[in-house]
Amino acid sequence: MELLIALMLAVVQGITEWFPVSSSGHLALLELLFGYGEGLFFGVALHFGTLMAVFVYFGRDITNILRELLSLRFQTPNGRLGVLLVIASIPAAISGFLLREIITQISGNMGMLALGFLITSIVLLVGSAAPRQAKRRLGIFGALLIGCMQVFSLFRGISRSGTTIAAGLLAGLPEKEAVKFSYLLSIPLIFGANLVSVGNRTIPTELLWATLLTFVVSLCVMHFSFTYVLNKRENLRWIAGYVMLLAFGIFVYLVLV
Repeated sequence: MELLIALMLAVVQGITEWFPVSSSGHLALLELLFGYGEGLFFGVALHFGTLMAVFVYFGRDITNILRELLSLRFQTPNGRLGVLLVIASIPAAISGFLLREIITQISGNMGMLALGFLITSIVLLVGSAAPRQAKRRLGIFGALLIGCMQVFSLFRGISRSGTTIAAGLLAGLPEKEAVKFSYLLSIPLIFGANLVSVGNRTIPTELLWATLLTFVVSLCVMHFSFTYVLNKRENLRWIAGYVMLLAFGIFVYLVLV
């Protein structure tokens, strides 16, 4: 039974990481329903799987960005994108370090989880209503806006991709560029969080199956989401409705139980 639940968690992580619905929030809900604690290394294994999916799907972009940054060519399109990704990563890195104890203390609070889902739904609705503009190039201010919005996703229930995609739309980016920037921005956050969590320890070999399963599911879902769903901001409203229902469902559960 525990193996079945663990498989379910790996699949859920692979699906929800690339939709703006908060993967951490969904994992917390499953833990509540089944009374299953995923454990530190299991969570790291799942996130490592999603991280590898990003590297594979955007491998060429990542290689080009790193080459330009290492060559100090910051004015080229890929070099500039790399600089903006670094800038956007700073707020969450600082906030994660300063707020780590608070985040840990409230991570199991179901009321805060419901509030997080509610915030996600509102953010998605605001992002979907952002006025369409002529194609604009992302600047430092826009990157900082996206980075500051990402800070909220440190709390369970608030979607990282949801906050950053919505911020990208508000900054004037076309849908696909906002989604791509959001996905690439996940790399330093996930990598940094995993590094802080495990230090110099390694993931146990018996959890490699979780990494592999999450990787396969993530790769498929990422392509589907990026190509067919999140390229239309109208779809954000449907997703916002789903997340809002989750929030109210948890509130009702807390009142009745």
